Amino acid sequence: MMKEGKNCNVDPVELKRTYQMVRNLATGNAVVVFSLSGCCMCHVVKRLLFGLGVGPTIVELDEVKGGREMQEMLNQLIGSGGGDKMAEGVPAVFVGGKYLGGVETVMSCHINGTLVPLLKDAGGLWL
Repeated sequence: MMKEGKNCNVDPVELKRTYQMVRNLATGNAVVVFSLSGCCMCHVVKRLLFGLGVGPTIVELDEVKGGREMQEMLNQLIGSGGGDKMAEGVPAVFVGGKYLGGVETVMSCHINGTLVPLLKDAGGLWL
């Protein structure tokens, strides 16, 4: 369910289309990273996943059509706060169609040993 927010004047059809696009990307791929091309924390997450042998689907929100709308949708779905409005909510990592988290959660899972099993269960890593 979306949080109430600044997008009160958004066309409901467009909102549904954007939600469906995010949902399809997240559920149609084993590992998805919603990212911004210049975001250092996004780079950290992508490098970690690549280093583990994962080939995630990467959606650079500042480079794809509808990226800003997808980012706003992610911000509302997962909640985000902080100062940099452009970088809110990224990276957003989905594993097995479920939202895992951002850089802190991904790094915590890696450090405590739970990331690799999650990736294996989702079919994103074969070891």
